[in-house]
Amino acid sequence: MTLKELLSEIQVVRFWGQPDLDISGIAYSSHLVEPGNIFVAVKGLKADGYDFIPEAKQKGATAIVSERQKPEELDLTWIQVPDAREALALISATFYGHPALKLKTIGITGTKGKTTVSYILEAILQAAGLNPGVIGTIDYRWNNQRCAAPRTTPEAPDIQKILKQMVDSGVSHCVLEVSSHSLELKRVLGIGFDLAIFTNLSGEHLDYHQTMENYFEAKKKLFFLNHKRQASIVNIDDVWGQKLISELPMRTITFGFRPEALVRIESFEIAGREMKAQVSYPGGRLNFKTKLIGRHNLYNFLAATSAALVLGISPQAIVKGISQLESIPGRLEFVPNSLGLSVIVDYAHTDNALENLLLAVRSLNPTRIILIFGCGGDRDRSKRPRMGEVAAHLADWTIITSDNPRSEDPEKIIKDIEQGFLKVGSKNYESIVDRRSAIQKALVMAAPGDFVVIAGKGHETYQIFKDQTLPFSDYETALEIINKLEEKK
Repeated sequence: MTLKELLSEIQVVRFWGQPDLDISGIAYSSHLVEPGNIFVAVKGLKADGYDFIPEAKQKGATAIVSERQKPEELDLTWIQVPDAREALALISATFYGHPALKLKTIGITGTKGKTTVSYILEAILQAAGLNPGVIGTIDYRWNNQRCAAPRTTPEAPDIQKILKQMVDSGVSHCVLEVSSHSLELKRVLGIGFDLAIFTNLSGEHLDYHQTMENYFEAKKKLFFLNHKRQASIVNIDDVWGQKLISELPMRTITFGFRPEALVRIESFEIAGREMKAQVSYPGGRLNFKTKLIGRHNLYNFLAATSAALVLGISPQAIVKGISQLESIPGRLEFVPNSLGLSVIVDYAHTDNALENLLLAVRSLNPTRIILIFGCGGDRDRSKRPRMGEVAAHLADWTIITSDNPRSEDPEKIIKDIEQGFLKVGSKNYESIVDRRSAIQKALVMAAPGDFVVIAGKGHETYQIFKDQTLPFSDYETALEIINKLEEKK
């Protein structure tokens, strides 16, 4: 593709150089530059791409996109733009031929539930005989292909490349988890969404957004950004969902427990490790049963069901898809054992998510809940005592441990969490900094009928420290310890 063609949809402040250059690809990191690439110098949280232009040139970049003027000494085609991130997204969509226009695209945003909704919707679409792909927190997958997911929503060129691969392999629908960061950083600009789903909003990422209002405004962008405006699907039970509904100009499908919700839960029950529910919607009712338990998962089912109905999926296919979904990696995932214990791994890493998780476990009538969790370093510190307070109220015994401490002192993070226990005068906890040792202690002390809940990291297979990232899986660690305990029986 020529440079002139590539720039056809972006605003150019000033151009220096050759418009007929052949462009072989798009790079947003100097490490990724290949000969013939256009390098877009975006400013990150820790570094500015402008500082890496000499390296990009050395690696063979033939054109530069920047918000700054061309330095006189630089002999290279240069495109000055008002917004480098916007330019990156739009030229990426152009380079890959606007693949989102050839798919049904469903964007899911919210603090909790994005991953679960994506799995449920994927299962429903498959049950309907369609061919979905997913771009999400756990991985990017389509047609039995799976790619590791370094972030929930990739950078714009990576998204467009994946969408192009999906189109080329016959994918019919793409379900995208859309993070607030990706919306702020314009990674999904250039994608026309057929549906946008809002799950909920609670305290998270406030280290980045600073206020809940800012966090909400970031999420809201999905509903206005290059939207095909078929429909928006919003949780009416969530206070931020209600605010969103009042501000949306397009058709809105509401879901929840409230009587005015268009798609709502009429009744549900949890028996053993199975949940049954009846859902009403304009024109009918459907009944389903599932192994994904908990009131919070009912909202996830409602969100996915609402989307499926708007897409014209039959109630029969919706029920079939839900019933066939056995589990989701790192979401209320049971670790098998013969010790009489129920061992659960879950990604809950906010106070609201931890509360939902523990309430779901309580509904299973455990003898005791033994909880292991920590909080990530270099992230929102305000949630730490709140998570401690939730644990103090809803777990019988808690072992506070490390999560991904990053550059922070793990013991300092644990002290922050302890403030929640101290606030309510609870002493039903201990602290063990090493996560493996904490899991081992919980499993050794547990007795038949107890539930051991390992929260915070879910599907993750690593642990991030100040100077290194080490392999670590809660699920595999628990399974390894369980196997050794079973051998001693």
